[in-house]
Amino acid sequence: MNIRKITSLTMLISFVFCIVSSVILYIAPHGRVAYWSDWRLWGLTKTQWSELHLNLGLLLVLVGFLHLYYNWSVITAYLKSKARQLKVFTLNFNIALVLTLLVGMGTYFQIPPLSTILTVGGAIKDAASIKYGEPPYGHAELSSLKMFAKKVDLDLGISIDLLHQADIHFTSDKQTILAIATENNLTPKQLFEIMQPATQTQSIPEHAAFPDSPPPGFGRKTLAEISTEFNLNLPDLLQALSQRGLQVKQTQSIKEIAADNDMEPMALFEIIRDIVNAS
Repeated sequence: MNIRKITSLTMLISFVFCIVSSVILYIAPHGRVAYWSDWRLWGLTKTQWSELHLNLGLLLVLVGFLHLYYNWSVITAYLKSKARQLKVFTLNFNIALVLTLLVGMGTYFQIPPLSTILTVGGAIKDAASIKYGEPPYGHAELSSLKMFAKKVDLDLGISIDLLHQADIHFTSDKQTILAIATENNLTPKQLFEIMQPATQTQSIPEHAAFPDSPPPGFGRKTLAEISTEFNLNLPDLLQALSQRGLQVKQTQSIKEIAADNDMEPMALFEIIRDIVNAS
């Protein structure tokens, strides 16, 4: 048994698996969508992939330190000048440092092509949101059946009858949507679809009131879509945003408008909410 060889091979294997888990998490849906639809890849949920990535990363760091220990003489040789004197800021070290800083600063300031990597990842996740469907609200799967029915305006009694008719087993309306779905080998989304006929349509207004917090998928909607959904006057909204010094187009998504105006989507949502409440 050779500890030095084991260290190097462990570092190589954990490095490869970290790359794989990184790519998977890069293309995985947003958490709210993954939990709602019980998204899996190769049998593992997003949470399990995240946990795997974390522990593999920790293993990589630990064996990386051990690798440094066994190869310290080689590392220090890289930091020596032609006169064989130890010098940290050698040409090679400076180039490596500059490359690292360029990636870090380019990511922070959203400079292409680094910003493009983030944009593509966001587009993949948004596409997954459309494919798998958004939950009615954040972490809806963790609500009890009773609370869930109240929040999404379902008749609880009819919902329970529909679940019984579909041979869905649960002990009480205090069980969470996730627990009931898991017990019956369904996703929370599928469970909701069974209960949807219990929607109390007569109590639903033609247009929903503008929310106090961004609903799921708000960032990828355009101003035109938001105006239609919440019965807003689009020209007035565009004018109000323009008066606040924002450059906007009705065909842009909230994320795109926020990025063009150097602000967070949440800040833009709050501005729109203030405009709506003031009108």
